[in-house]
Amino acid sequence: MSENAARRLSRMFHRISVLIAAEKDHLSDLDGAIGDADHGITMSLGFQAVNGELAKRDLDHMLPSEVFTAAATAFLDAVGASTGPLYATAFRRAAQALKQDESLSPAGQAIIVEAMTAGIKERGKGQRGDKTMLDAWIPAAEAANGAQARAVGPSEMWSGILEAAEAGANSTRSMVATRGRAARLGERSLGHMDPGAASAVIILRAMKDALVERDAGE
Repeated sequence: MSENAARRLSRMFHRISVLIAAEKDHLSDLDGAIGDADHGITMSLGFQAVNGELAKRDLDHMLPSEVFTAAATAFLDAVGASTGPLYATAFRRAAQALKQDESLSPAGQAIIVEAMTAGIKERGKGQRGDKTMLDAWIPAAEAANGAQARAVGPSEMWSGILEAAEAGANSTRSMVATRGRAARLGERSLGHMDPGAASAVIILRAMKDALVERDAGE
């Protein structure tokens, strides 16, 4: 089971990389309004590095937790900016959580979302309302937790996760940034979606595509 699960995660990271690359210019445009205009490039480089690292690994003999650990190191090595440590910590927290259940069950998938969110929150010292990626990740984690409490299927769970993340990202348009480079703009950051929240939605959409598609075929 774990061998198959490791390959599922590899496909998931590949899907994330493809979707991020497709939206790279859009993400950088969002960042250009309130930051350094490089968020799309940074995220694309990070996930390309993850895929490059996983391509060198023997996935048939890796556990899912080991895939996330490898992803953390590769992402951090490729992305030295603030986003690098945030997602590296997210992946490491996911790896730690998966050691309790290496099967990628629906419960395990929910735990991944919750653990990644906890890692980003821990590393960035942020909270909802700061106009950051957490405005997408925190609602996503809450939706994942709620879905598990209701014992819904993976398709319904991921639809709820994505819907919550999208609503959270859209809500950043009405926020004044209080963290990061965007905070320097003050009121001028109003009206712009946070690029980190936008890329979080793309990541979660790719996760949904990869994990739900596989569950439906099993």
